[in-house]
Amino acid sequence: MQDFPLFPLASPPAPLLIKNLLDRVLTWAPQQTIVYRDLREFTYAEFFQRLQRLANVLRALGVKPGDRVGVMDYDSHRYLEFFFAVPMIGAVLHTINFRLAPEQIAYTINHADDQVLFLHADFAPVTARLRAELPSVKACVLLLDETTPPESPLEFAGEYEALLAAVVPHFDFPEFDENTVATLFYTTGTTGQPKGVFYTHRQLVLHSMSAGWTFAAHADATSLRQGDVYMPLTPMFHVHAWGVPYVATALGLKQVYLGRYEPHLILGLITRHHVTFSHCVPAILQMLLHHPTSPGTDLNGWKVLIGGAALPKGLAREATARGIHIVGGYGMSETCPIVAVSFPKPGAPAEDPEARLEISTRTGFPTLMVQAAVFDPECRPLPPGPENVGELVLRAPWLTTGYFRQPAESEHLWRGGWLHTGDVAYLDNDGYIRITDRLKDVIKIGGEWISSLELENALSQHPGVKEVAVVGRPDARWEERPHAEIVLHEAARGTVNARELMAFLRGFIDRGAIHQRAILTMIQITETIPRTSVGKLDKKRLRADLQALRGPVPKAEG
Repeated sequence: MQDFPLFPLASPPAPLLIKNLLDRVLTWAPQQTIVYRDLREFTYAEFFQRLQRLANVLRALGVKPGDRVGVMDYDSHRYLEFFFAVPMIGAVLHTINFRLAPEQIAYTINHADDQVLFLHADFAPVTARLRAELPSVKACVLLLDETTPPESPLEFAGEYEALLAAVVPHFDFPEFDENTVATLFYTTGTTGQPKGVFYTHRQLVLHSMSAGWTFAAHADATSLRQGDVYMPLTPMFHVHAWGVPYVATALGLKQVYLGRYEPHLILGLITRHHVTFSHCVPAILQMLLHHPTSPGTDLNGWKVLIGGAALPKGLAREATARGIHIVGGYGMSETCPIVAVSFPKPGAPAEDPEARLEISTRTGFPTLMVQAAVFDPECRPLPPGPENVGELVLRAPWLTTGYFRQPAESEHLWRGGWLHTGDVAYLDNDGYIRITDRLKDVIKIGGEWISSLELENALSQHPGVKEVAVVGRPDARWEERPHAEIVLHEAARGTVNARELMAFLRGFIDRGAIHQRAILTMIQITETIPRTSVGKLDKKRLRADLQALRGPVPKAEG
């Protein structure tokens, strides 16, 4: 039994609250700026005043502690204000994925029991169509970039800037239990309805501290430090834009928010504001590298964290050739999300570009306070090594405790006291996580499992390949065969064909880099590859399309 008191009864310890991420920066960098599309610019001091105004607006709208506040907006200064002000009054911020189908948007709003909706004008039409199906919503607020409001049958409680201007810039943000829920969002899901993932103040603060420490502690070209200019290229509705806006704000960095994603605008903002740090899925980087204005944009020194999907070596090599410092990271909706980053360890051959590329395209090394293990089907831990492949499981202080109002799914997620990721992986001898596939994406060929990611990584290195997705196609003899959908670079169209790509893949097979049964791969050249609402390859749709096909798929002959 301990004789030491946990704390003097008259002085309990300070809770870990989101508002405390602002304690230092408001005196450290009060004149640093937050920019929105070159339309608006605020200092951090003004930002805090706006948070206080927003808190007063929320209270005037009847928002109480525990109420859910839904937001449908592009990445903006407003969204950053919601990130802070809503949870700082004890309410719950619901970041709505506006790319979902209308019926799924309605489902998430109703499942969350949103009381108030803040809507960008672009999303007023869909909300108007759904309004009769949203019984919990008591008020809607209009978010405008232009000065003239659009015509809409929706009844608005007011326009955002006008409401802010009508209240005082003073609010005493309360203290409360750090385990109070702060945010809620919904996974896109592969089956059934989206699932609600939620995080507390404590979890978000701890994730911010771990992510900030991880990016600042390494003397690496991709670190995030004072003097950087930050612009997210991941939607703010998706896992808090990977939690980096909280880190950037706590550090007092200049921040740039771009609104609707437009490639020419992104490249222009990078140039005008000297953006040095961003994060995105591979498809966004691919899009920017091949936009017509990209050759005239100086990307040298731009630091990019890639996540949401594996970083193909071909894309990493192309980005590096443009002077971009690129690094892979890993996380998922249920992990807040950053739990691993592929920084090189001390002593790694930093001057060897190919060696650096090999490290950068690994899944990642666990971040501070993350425990990673690989379990066999009986939930027994496996030792390191590529021969010991199983399911990646995780522990960390900020992982979600479960799904909102779904106890059975929550229990399944946390079976055995570890969060089960659904990713097939192994731990290498250097301690890095190496994901070989999603459990649902592994290709089963004649009783053996083949990684779709390994095939994608190999094919991506052909100079003519722009994008590639590999799924399993049902096969009467083999159970499944790999099916590769490939989009070619413009210059390669008409000159590169499936036979050449298969010969290129065979080189990896002959060297033993990938499984011999990859020789069964069928290759189809296509114009586009479908994507999910958050920019990931939509392999579920690809598999469904293959199931619906009648007749043979074009393939390279052996």
